[in-house]
Amino acid sequence: MKRLPLALAATLAAALPALAQECGGDFAAWKAGIGEEARAAGVGERGLAALRGAQVDQRVLARDRAQGVFTQTFIEFSGRMINQYRLTHGAGNLKKHADVFARAEREFGVPGPVISAFWALETDFGAVQGDFNTLNALVTLAHDCRRPHLFRPQVVPLLTLIDTGALPADVEGAWAGEIGQTQMLPSDILTKGVDGDGDGKVDVRRSAPDVIMTTAAKIRSRGWRPGEPWMEEVRVPGEMPWEETGRLNKLPVSQWAGWGVTTRDGRALDTSRPEAGLMLPMGHKGPAFLVYPNFDIYLEWNQSIVYTLTAANLATRLDGAPKFDPRSPDEGLTGDAMKLLQQKLETRGHDVGGIDGILGQKTRDAVRLEQIRLGLPADGWPTPALLSNL
Repeated sequence: MKRLPLALAATLAAALPALAQECGGDFAAWKAGIGEEARAAGVGERGLAALRGAQVDQRVLARDRAQGVFTQTFIEFSGRMINQYRLTHGAGNLKKHADVFARAEREFGVPGPVISAFWALETDFGAVQGDFNTLNALVTLAHDCRRPHLFRPQVVPLLTLIDTGALPADVEGAWAGEIGQTQMLPSDILTKGVDGDGDGKVDVRRSAPDVIMTTAAKIRSRGWRPGEPWMEEVRVPGEMPWEETGRLNKLPVSQWAGWGVTTRDGRALDTSRPEAGLMLPMGHKGPAFLVYPNFDIYLEWNQSIVYTLTAANLATRLDGAPKFDPRSPDEGLTGDAMKLLQQKLETRGHDVGGIDGILGQKTRDAVRLEQIRLGLPADGWPTPALLSNL
């Protein structure tokens, strides 16, 4: 179905037939339209009955509008998320399920530490899978007109899984509709699910082999390049062309070496590696990482730079790397100061993706442009000095 622009969908919701509504309007009529789509896709009575019982969950809407965790800095977030429990149990699971991880890497090219890091961060290896009714969560977010394009495509796949008996109608998971030990969306379970333990079914909630193999299949499907690195902590010099840094500006490793970038311990970089971008999540005085094409796959999982850097760094820790060096970053902006910065950037014509107090990619890009204009190190890290200059 062609997606309507959100504003248009909200305006016309009451007037359009349910099947044509992207979001909003009478909930019962909207559900009936979803039911027509599901029936056309081959969903039978079991799945349709589950849909008829689905309800709006106000808790889900509250969680969707209160994602304050991503206002934390990389050092704060990673320090909380990469804890000893996850490091210890991650190493233990890599050993306990070594044969399954080896099979996953043979078949999909995804290393065990990468899979295990997601397993750790998402549910603490299955310990905390969520207590939200998944169908209610998805219909709530799909009917809501804030981000229906992310959630509506997941409703029919979930109904299909329920209809075939792969999942119960009352299956529970995260507030945003993810299910299982690595928090997979229904469409990924339906199309990427792998029976890792050979029992004839895919169970991403209770079977560790199914979790490992299905997660590897999902990561590979997003474009993972087997045999290549994803992230490497580095040391940067006091001066270099900071405007060249950033995830998207991938350059030969030899170029970074030529500007004085070294490994964390001061050795020469391996110039045989693929092109990489230099990420400075807290500016040129903070931690520094070369990120390779495989790092971009992390953003297919979660679009938060803070989360993806943490997941990628945890994977390197599980692969034997030491804890990263936080160095001494300049003071950053939080809360109202970050919102004020975003307002000032918007006034200057920059698209920051909304005044939300979160340092997302659009805000970083706008900061970098203003730093260049003002003759400051263009590292994308907003500081009180930048705010006062604006």
